[in-house]
Amino acid sequence: MAPKDPLQETFIEGSGNTYLSLQDSVGNLTLDQKRHNRFAWWFPFVLAFGMLQVMMLALTMLVFVGTGIWGINNPVGWGFAIINFVWWIGIGHAGTLISAILLLFRQQWRNSINRFAEAMTIFAVMCAGMFPLLHTGRPWVAYWLMPIGPNNLGMWPQFRSPLVWDVFAVTTYLTVSALFWFIGMIPDFATLRDKAKTFVPRFAFGMLSMGWRGASRHWHRYEQAYLILAGLSTPLVLSVHSIVSLDFAVSIMPGWHATIFPPYFVAGAVYAGFAMVLTLAIPVRKWYSLEHIITLKHIEWMAKIMLATGLFVFYGYICEAFFAFYSGNPFEKAMMINRMSGPYWWSYAALIFCNGLAPQILWSKKIRQNLPVLMVVCFIVSIGMWLERFVIVATTLHRDFLPSSWGMYFGTIWDWGLYLGTMGLFTFLMWLFLRFLPIINIFEVKELFYKMTGRHGAPKPAAAVAGAPEKVTADE
Repeated sequence: MAPKDPLQETFIEGSGNTYLSLQDSVGNLTLDQKRHNRFAWWFPFVLAFGMLQVMMLALTMLVFVGTGIWGINNPVGWGFAIINFVWWIGIGHAGTLISAILLLFRQQWRNSINRFAEAMTIFAVMCAGMFPLLHTGRPWVAYWLMPIGPNNLGMWPQFRSPLVWDVFAVTTYLTVSALFWFIGMIPDFATLRDKAKTFVPRFAFGMLSMGWRGASRHWHRYEQAYLILAGLSTPLVLSVHSIVSLDFAVSIMPGWHATIFPPYFVAGAVYAGFAMVLTLAIPVRKWYSLEHIITLKHIEWMAKIMLATGLFVFYGYICEAFFAFYSGNPFEKAMMINRMSGPYWWSYAALIFCNGLAPQILWSKKIRQNLPVLMVVCFIVSIGMWLERFVIVATTLHRDFLPSSWGMYFGTIWDWGLYLGTMGLFTFLMWLFLRFLPIINIFEVKELFYKMTGRHGAPKPAAAVAGAPEKVTADE
């Protein structure tokens, strides 16, 4: 009996897998629409659609009445809009990390989850981009932020404004991520085109596949384009949230004016992003019977990355407190004392618990492979990362340098409605993606299966797995 390949248990489970079975596991989810007519798809979709209508109502009120419907006031001029913007941008970071950075490092375990994470990135950035434009109060003149030039506008954008930085960072991130996502799906579109039995999907996927025939020239250009976009996306992971953090760090407010913010925000973004990937991947793999492709090993590795980035974030909290008390700056010290014991002490305490203490149970392998407990931890981390942004914004602004201008900030029903509505938009788009597009990279999973099993489906010998040259027969 041939020795069992250790990689097979890692990446693809089950002994009866073939190229066709792996292709059908993903392709039939898109082409066989009857498989979606069940509670597992319709209930989240209908719930998300209802939340989307709440967002539309909140947007209508905002456009007709103005930002006065929000809870922003003097001195808290930044509220839920900026909090939600930073939160959504952070959620989108895991997709680019999984897709681009792990690709450059040749980490093959990404193949089962990268498509899912890339889609999550696109939709999260779409949700995030709304808030800075709405926060200006005049989203219909948002094109003023673009460098169209003095010939058309009679003015240039203020390039020293953090708002302009956000526009350039977010639009670049969205453009590169969308191109990376679409190009990665072209071979799979061709597979679904050839597999489709009716006219509509054959025509739709034929248009999307852009004439792909699987020729060596096509594969060569695909590999070049995919690698170039991965190289462009990698610095974006670091730059986008660094630029977002500079919105705070360039100010003189205590608690914001800190050089630790860029790496601290990037680590927090990856932390929140992986928590959201796990929150969505765990139920989806169960509902669509994809346990043999998205294995427990994938789940465990994502949990490990979440634990590592969580430790970075927790270290940032410790550094913030240390700098405040060690620096001797009375304003920094007062800010930290206010966070810990002021009117918003509950948010800081919940933040430390959600992001610092609760994830420490992930040190246990049993917990990392216990899916219900892991889901609860991911929910807690998502709540904690939102609370982190609330603490940074609200507790810093509500008590600034002048006690005469101190005040309190609370989100109104329209703040919460817009926030919950963007959750509905995100879930609505994700569930449409689950229904109409391949949610797992078909050709990369098949390529991985080939590397593990050899050309005829028999397990490779241990020497070949370890990297020794293999003999190719004339039949092969």
